[in-house]
Amino acid sequence: MGGSQTRPEQNQYQDLVQKTGFSLEQIKNLHKRFRQLSENKETISRESLEKVVSLANNPIKKQIIEAFFDKRNQGQDEAGSSQEIGFEQFLKVMAHFRPPTLKTSPEEREAMRKEKLRFLFNMHDTDSDGTITLAEYRTAPDDFYEGITFEHFEQILKGLEMETRMHIRFLDVDTTTMHCGKSTS
Repeated sequence: MGGSQTRPEQNQYQDLVQKTGFSLEQIKNLHKRFRQLSENKETISRESLEKVVSLANNPIKKQIIEAFFDKRNQGQDEAGSSQEIGFEQFLKVMAHFRPPTLKTSPEEREAMRKEKLRFLFNMHDTDSDGTITLAEYRTAPDDFYEGITFEHFEQILKGLEMETRMHIRFLDVDTTTMHCGKSTS
């Protein structure tokens, strides 16, 4: 009986491997973490992410949480925000934090960089108009007072190596040994 339930789950996970680039093991671990955060519900809310202790003192906690509910970060072609997200949307957002592997080609590395930049841009473009205004990003230099487009944002961060820096370390850790996103070992 358990085997018949595992096959559809593996097929679903295999589909998510293709969509996100995560390994099957990483997806299983992230699903366990999702179930913990959602208290075994099918969807997760902002309030669930508010409880993540490792985000408690992060100065951009609000933007990080909002990024999970931004439809642009979930691979949707529309702007806007979801009230709750399911596991697939959660996984698509988490994929932005996936580090490159040794097998990552230069073309794939560049695509990852652009996706991470787009994710960061979306975090600051809170009204989804394609421009970061000073009201949205107060630390921008004065000469950008009209706003920063994604192309300009990309140019500003051109020299910043982010493919390996913008990631989450717990992706390959067994969630039974995790405490709020960190390994306890």
